[in-house]
Parts: sequence; structure tokens; C-alpha cells
Amino acid sequence: MTGNSQKLTTEESDKRNRLKQEKPHVYDKIMKYDEKVKRGESIAILQFQYDYACNLRCSHCCITRLRYKTKSRFFTINDVKELSRQADEMGLAHIVITGGEPLIFPDFDDIVKAIDPQKFYITSDTNGWFLDEKRARHLKSIGVDKIQLSLDSLSAEEHDAFRGKAGCHQRALRAIDAAQQAGLNIILATVVSKQRVRSREFIEFLDFAGEKGVAVFITYAKPVGAWEGNFDILVTREDMDYVRELEKKYDVFTHLTPAYGLDLGCIAVKRMVSVTKYGDIMPCPYIHTSLGNFFEEPLKDIIARGMKIKFFGQHIDTCLIAEDRNFIQNYDVKKIYGKPLPVPYTEVFGPEDFLD
Repeated sequence: MTGNSQKLTTEESDKRNRLKQEKPHVYDKIMKYDEKVKRGESIAILQFQYDYACNLRCSHCCITRLRYKTKSRFFTINDVKELSRQADEMGLAHIVITGGEPLIFPDFDDIVKAIDPQKFYITSDTNGWFLDEKRARHLKSIGVDKIQLSLDSLSAEEHDAFRGKAGCHQRALRAIDAAQQAGLNIILATVVSKQRVRSREFIEFLDFAGEKGVAVFITYAKPVGAWEGNFDILVTREDMDYVRELEKKYDVFTHLTPAYGLDLGCIAVKRMVSVTKYGDIMPCPYIHTSLGNFFEEPLKDIIARGMKIKFFGQHIDTCLIAEDRNFIQNYDVKKIYGKPLPVPYTEVFGPEDFLD
């Protein structure tokens, strides 16, 4: 893996300085990222799919088939404590609580406590339905640092149709104000398809976010989950170049955008892994192959295995599962589609796919 060092932005420097004061242990781990990358180690965010319970049925949901897996072993609060311990020992610093919809989990506070806010920067995904001012203040008080809020259109009708429930748009807008008033860091996560990427609506969306003082994280549409087999939604390299130009004007980024002074390209494994409810470790939320199971072997061994796969251990300048048609066809369609998820890595990657 190569990571090209770049200067931190002013915003990143300010955030680091605040983190140094509020969470010194997390700050110390982040300051070691550069040397870890140079050693070929992962600095993965843990995208933690604690449960799949959700109050919505979104058109693009990527965990549609993952949620119906039935295994007797799934995460308990004690397991969360062990995940936190192992991740901390590895020098990892960021956990994203996701689902499903995390804010309906009855044990959400226990999850945060088990992760330990002094050891990790903690983000919660949400669709915003349950995030009012009182809940936002509470999240801040228990150690949640950041909200990643899903918003997919300025049109209430379009957003609500996409998310499968009337009133979602209104609740999401309320959540923006609630998070800001509570002092939570907040970003908008928005799905961008081939049909949307160059639209006027998308520019207006970015203008709106700028007026609210909120950054936008673009998640490119992917042919998985509820969109399995839908290849018309996929962006092209030219579309991605267009988005990179937008990054110069707006506070907008993708998972390919350099961060922490590092240009890692595709962040699968090297900068993110997904942990399923049942303990499987996936390269990212959209590549539904298991690199190993947390309940069966140490997290460090599973991530090290993932780093030996050429697609994840090397610098890749695109999104494999959103743009790379060869990867999608040869690995996703041929080896993952139609099978129980997540598919073991041994059924997806052969000897030729591993680094020497």
C-alpha cells in the first residue's frame, strides 16, 4: 500500500487541535497514521453494523440480504467491548455505529459506552427520523462526536419516495439543526447515481449544504443490495473527475478524497472495513465478501489478510464496486451474486489475487 502525504487543510488542522484537547488518546493514535501507512498497515475506520433494525425501507439499501442471514452468534455488549479492545491495540481510532438505523437500537447508549469515547472518535449514521434537539444533546453528552445524516434530495417528495416513508425529508432537515445546536459535528451523506451526478438538482443540493455550513459526503451508487443487477446507476471515470472538480468549489468529498494528509485511493480495508452483526469483516459496506469472522479469529489477523489482497493492499484510484466494470463483473456478479452473504473470501479471490 502506498500513501502519498499531503498537507492538512486548515479545517483538518483545527479538528485535530480540538481532538487533542478533548480526546488525547484518539489524537495520539491518529498522529501515528502516517507511519502505519508507510509500514503497510491498515488505519481502518470500523463501520460497525451492530444491528439491521430500521424504520425505513430505502430504495438502494445495501444490507437487504445481509439482514436476513441467520446465525446463532451475533454481537452483544461484551463483544463490543472486545472489539474496542482489539481495535485500540491495533491503533485504530474511529468507529461508525450503523445498521439499520442506530437511533432505534434500545441499547445504543450501552454500545457507545462499550466502545469507550475516550478511546475512539465515534460517529453515528442516521436517517434523522429520531434526531431532535433533546436526542442530539444526549448523544453529545454520552460521547458521540459526529452524525452522518442521510439526505438524498432537496425535494421532499423525491427523498421520501427514495427512503420509503413520508415525512423523512422534514425530519432530516430538523436533524441538521438539532445536531448543530448540540455541538455535534455533522455531515450529509448523499447517494449519487449516473442520473444525478451532473444534474442541476445536485448543484442546488451542494449550495444548500454550503448555506447550512455542512460538508457533503458522496456515496456513489452501487449495484448491490436492493440495487443488485442495476448497472444503469453506475458512474463513469469522467463523472468522478467531474466530482473532483466540484470538490474545488464545494465542501464535498468522496471516499477517494485524500484525508489526514494521505492519498490512499480506494479505502477498502486500508482505511475502512465493515463489521457485520454476525461478526464477519468485509472490505467495505458494498463488497459483500467475508475476510474472516471476528468471533473466530483476531481482528488484526483478518485485516492483515485483507491487506494481502491486491485490490485492497495496493493503491487503487477508483471505486471498485461503483465504477470498475471489470471488478463488478468478474468478482461481484460472478462470485457474489446469488449466494448467501457475505461470501467467504476463499470463494471470491484466488491465489492470483494476492500480493506476493
